[in-house]
Amino acid sequence: MEQYEPECLSAAQLAAIRRSLTHGRGAMTRRSLLRASGMGALAIGGLGTLSACGIPAAKREGDAAAASDDHSAQEKQINFSNWTEYMDVTEDGKGRPTLEAFTKRTGIQVKYTEDINDNVEFFGKIKPQLAAGQDTGRDLIIVTDWLAARIIRLGWAQKLDPTNLPHAFANLSSQFRTPDWDPGRAYSYPWTGIPAVIAYNSKATGGRKVDSITQLLDDPALKGRVGFLSEMRDSVGLTLLDMGKDPASFTDADFDAAIGRIQKGVDKKQIRRFTGNDYTADLDKGDIAACVAWAGDIIQLQAGNPDIKYAIPAAGYVTSTDNMLVPAQARHKTNAEKLIDYYYEPPVAAELAAYINFVCPVDGVREELAKIDKGMASNPLILPDKEMAARSHSFRSLSAEEETAYEEKFAKLIGA
Repeated sequence: MEQYEPECLSAAQLAAIRRSLTHGRGAMTRRSLLRASGMGALAIGGLGTLSACGIPAAKREGDAAAASDDHSAQEKQINFSNWTEYMDVTEDGKGRPTLEAFTKRTGIQVKYTEDINDNVEFFGKIKPQLAAGQDTGRDLIIVTDWLAARIIRLGWAQKLDPTNLPHAFANLSSQFRTPDWDPGRAYSYPWTGIPAVIAYNSKATGGRKVDSITQLLDDPALKGRVGFLSEMRDSVGLTLLDMGKDPASFTDADFDAAIGRIQKGVDKKQIRRFTGNDYTADLDKGDIAACVAWAGDIIQLQAGNPDIKYAIPAAGYVTSTDNMLVPAQARHKTNAEKLIDYYYEPPVAAELAAYINFVCPVDGVREELAKIDKGMASNPLILPDKEMAARSHSFRSLSAEEETAYEEKFAKLIGA
């Protein structure tokens, strides 16, 4: 697959992206591709940075660059771009039950395309049209929060009409309601939540529980068998929490202290390596005894290996999101809003969650999911209980200067 390298990034940042995109990919599914480009390099910069890169900055919502003519009433269709294995399908793989039910109810045809393999590459596809104020040919896209933040900041997403989103407004879980990059969810709604927690192979740890970053970095029994993620926000975010700092409000000094703490783990060879989703094979075999991990991977591993366990650190955990956005100049905004709202109806949300196994952002879905699978309905990695939700933290948005400095420091740390 041809790789897209964003413009105006430092050599260290480009190296980090290349490493993230090429390391351990193979024939991985949607669940292992999810965070492939989570290094966040495309979140760098605001309007000034894009202008410096030769891309004209779009004007904010209400200006010509972000406005569009809505053809929803005349054209009963939606062009929907998503990741692979991120939609429920029939056992034969030929049908998509929730989408088909939506069309039957509304008469709106959904052209569903799984053309998002990673955030960086997908942004490369749509950026020229967005920058030129043109229709991307897509009415609904799903991107990870750092890229959603950038698209919104640049005025390349349309503001949603709350009158078309009664279920979404009422049923959005409180932990996802107020991201600092889209306060009040004016432009986006989450498709799933992506918790970063601690996973361990109980056979490899001799039955010992591993439930803190302190253990990962300092327990001599784990030396050389610890994994951290090559996603800066998750690895640094969890370390900040372990140090008593909030990832939503840390300082430069806090960040440097967290980097320094992880560096000590590298220097004394406590950390085996930094990985993308390819940690799963090592954790399954026990080559990695414990690691920072994504919840969706854990659920999949547990299905085949009862030794795989997870822990929510007492200090808390980091959650990111994949989010639904309507791009600027999309032709069918109202239809797209109806589809967003549809996936916030609990029976529909339950059907989706039962298939994709990531955190469901919809309140009131537990009883519906229990009708499908009682185990999933009681799994806090899919439906966080109040205690788990209260321990969730988000990594704050970064300025252009912070993004450049932080990514370079983290790239140096992980050897990218």
